[in-house]
Amino acid sequence: MAAITFYGNTESAGAANLISHGAGSGVGFYGAGFGISVAVGQKQDATFVTNSAGTDEGIKLRNTKYASVSGVSHNGNTEIDNEDMPNYYAPLNVRFSHSEAVRVQNCKLRIFDRNDIAKQASGVSTYVYEVRHPHTEAVSGSALTNRGESNHAWKEYDPADSMVDTTFTNSPGVSGFNSVVSDAALTGVVTTDGAAHTSLSHDWYVALSASPDSIGSKTDYGLYFTCEYL
Repeated sequence: MAAITFYGNTESAGAANLISHGAGSGVGFYGAGFGISVAVGQKQDATFVTNSAGTDEGIKLRNTKYASVSGVSHNGNTEIDNEDMPNYYAPLNVRFSHSEAVRVQNCKLRIFDRNDIAKQASGVSTYVYEVRHPHTEAVSGSALTNRGESNHAWKEYDPADSMVDTTFTNSPGVSGFNSVVSDAALTGVVTTDGAAHTSLSHDWYVALSASPDSIGSKTDYGLYFTCEYL
């Protein structure tokens, strides 16, 4: 049986926490702390598990704040390049699991208005980056080149633009530890099967950042992930 689940990487060390992905739950973006608004045109300083209205304070997650086209500030620290960001910095871990070992392909994510997957979220711009850096610290040049996207820039979801998908890595394997033999950053990677890799589970790590385009809470907002398995 196939399933997609979502886990949040907490601000402190420890195992990721399962996030309910029903209509009344999710992840929220805030200013300096829970319930504090983000100024129009600015990026969030804190990320929490919350309800659909953003009013229920859940677990505080790691915060990945857009700093430049290819740069991130993690938990308020100095900007680093996106490609130097280790997996555990990402606030969100998307996991595909199956009762049999399978490979996955056509893996895609989009940010939408929570009602129609063809429509952009309302009143907020979102930045998405797939983290592929299976190391225990931020090490320069250690991102895996076997990625869904060929560059290390954030993908922007702007309400004024047409809907786009962010392509994610095929068959990343357990903890994202699958790559290819030709990859230059193989330290700590346990398999090198590329897209042919089969596993009971596959993990993607997602850096997220958000910026309101106007005042007020933004609740017409959702994240959609899909993949094929063989």
